[in-house]
Amino acid sequence: MTTPQRFQALDDAVGFMLGRIDGPLRIGAPLGLGKPHRLLNALYARIEADPSRPLALYTALSLDPPTGGAGLEGRFLAPFVARQFGDDFPRLAYVAAMRRDALPAHIEVEEFYLQSGALLGSVQAQRRYASLNYTHVARALADRGLNCVVQKVAASEDGSRLSLSSNTDLTFDAVDAVVARGLPRPLLVAEIDPHLPWLGGAAEVDAAFFDAVVAPPPPHPQLFGLPRQPLGDADYAIGFYASALVRDGGTLQIGIGALADALCHALALRHTDNAAYRRVLGALDPDLESHPAVRACGGLGPFEQGLYGCSEMINEGFKRLVEAGVIRRKVVDKAALMQRMNDGSASALDRELVERDGEFLHGAFYLGSPEFYDWLRGLDDDTRRGIGMKRVSEVNELYGLDEALERLQRRDARFFNSCMMATALGAAVSDGLEDGRVVSGVGGQYNFVAMAHALADGRSALLLRATRGAGGATESNVRWNYGHVTIPRHLRDLYVTEYGIADVRGLADEDCVIAMAGIADARFQGGLLERAQRAGKLRKDFVAPARWRRNAPARLRAALAPLRGDGTLPDYPLGSDFTEVEQRLVRALGWLRDETATPVGKARTLARALLRATAAGDDAALARMDLQRPRSARAWIERRLLALALATAAHGP
Repeated sequence: MTTPQRFQALDDAVGFMLGRIDGPLRIGAPLGLGKPHRLLNALYARIEADPSRPLALYTALSLDPPTGGAGLEGRFLAPFVARQFGDDFPRLAYVAAMRRDALPAHIEVEEFYLQSGALLGSVQAQRRYASLNYTHVARALADRGLNCVVQKVAASEDGSRLSLSSNTDLTFDAVDAVVARGLPRPLLVAEIDPHLPWLGGAAEVDAAFFDAVVAPPPPHPQLFGLPRQPLGDADYAIGFYASALVRDGGTLQIGIGALADALCHALALRHTDNAAYRRVLGALDPDLESHPAVRACGGLGPFEQGLYGCSEMINEGFKRLVEAGVIRRKVVDKAALMQRMNDGSASALDRELVERDGEFLHGAFYLGSPEFYDWLRGLDDDTRRGIGMKRVSEVNELYGLDEALERLQRRDARFFNSCMMATALGAAVSDGLEDGRVVSGVGGQYNFVAMAHALADGRSALLLRATRGAGGATESNVRWNYGHVTIPRHLRDLYVTEYGIADVRGLADEDCVIAMAGIADARFQGGLLERAQRAGKLRKDFVAPARWRRNAPARLRAALAPLRGDGTLPDYPLGSDFTEVEQRLVRALGWLRDETATPVGKARTLARALLRATAAGDDAALARMDLQRPRSARAWIERRLLALALATAAHGP
């Protein structure tokens, strides 16, 4: 390794890259937080103006802050986005171009995971989407002849050491894959971000690992902060049912989103206030402890041994579980020692070595709120040493480095991921639509489902809400079939909705249909069973149990209302990025969105708003939306609608 070239000016760094790379640029950039926005924007600006230098950018999850449109959404989002991301946040120029299908002909962007739903309308993004398991991306990059990697990093005080910090996921694997193919080692360019938390271990490298290091002068934009969303009754029910599938002393992987947040709140409550935890489960299903899946692979008690976290993404939920003492089971990279720890033959010295050298949380990348990043920056030394950032090939599969060791570390592994829909025969739809358009991506979901089947005591649980709104109507997410699947039916395992747990691993088709119908919304069970009978997958004399009729939103709302009221199930269990006033507005705007989803609903809601005796009410909320004194007819109507929504969301219709 040689001393890297160092730059302050982004344009100088771009000039260095262009001088070192002959011909087309084939550049890889990490997903999410590790993407160097400023460097990529400088490169894009240079290449956009020079058609003689074709550029192919390979990346994923190109994060872009929300943009408020006109009306109430814009009034809410504009101040929030300015506070959450900063006025100087460098939006990615290529993302803005893709949204307009305006990438020039000599620039191509290929992503293997899209920001959820953000690019459904982009022809360019949809055409160049690459459907890949996360663990296959490095191989694909080598196939494409990757010749440069750009990455955001943290730096030691003297700059001699760098931390890949948020993204150890693909850089090492991609470099190794390219070199193994007999191609030159890609040019590696780092952009230092002083806001990026420092993590050591495998994430730490000598600065000479990179060929160039860019340290742009201040001001330094804020890190991209994911806004934490409120949880509804269905989210909480799913999270608490799922939490009963976790075995003490086991291993935990979770995805991202509201359902994962609810699961983490449930696991923390299970450990810190088990009586309250059992009250929630009792409200959902008094007989849950006797559910065959809970008896076979889960539990309801506090975590005496603790859990080991091994997940491609470390997020807000893991922060809560570490703080609550749930994530604390340590592992070491010594197979014989892990075997003794697992079979109970470990000596006092063995346990001392594991406590001293072990790690309790492994991840391939991290992403979260500003508060989450503050937590990472402020970790005490012991906690920091317990968190190890790893290659995605090490986290997402058993076959990346040392299979025997990873099997020993991942005992009683539970893999929790979300999906959009599931079929009655056990397939899952998680990433795309039946017309071929991609909502997000496969990411690591297939990896984790397959790993659950490869581990003798592993289980995969896919979480989904039983219904969704579509054009003002309600549709079932438990369907007979769908024109696209992410997880095939032969990998079916556990499914969880707000109405319970379906254990469908290894079942015959008829039994799978019955189990899946049992966790569907009662309004759609009859149609589902009829389709199964027409297809010859269910006996004609099958009669749905009477208890299935309880699968209704109103019953769920009534069951959880006391627990919502006493604070056991707060709107924002992992903290909120919204002020108290904004939290009221989020509820009100959500109510208004639901009520105006159809033309009839829109007309009815507008009439209610205009006919109300007064538009007064929540003065602080109206002020936050700049609607104290409307200055146009449109603003006057928006004030009336918002006042109705605030009053209704706060007190009920």
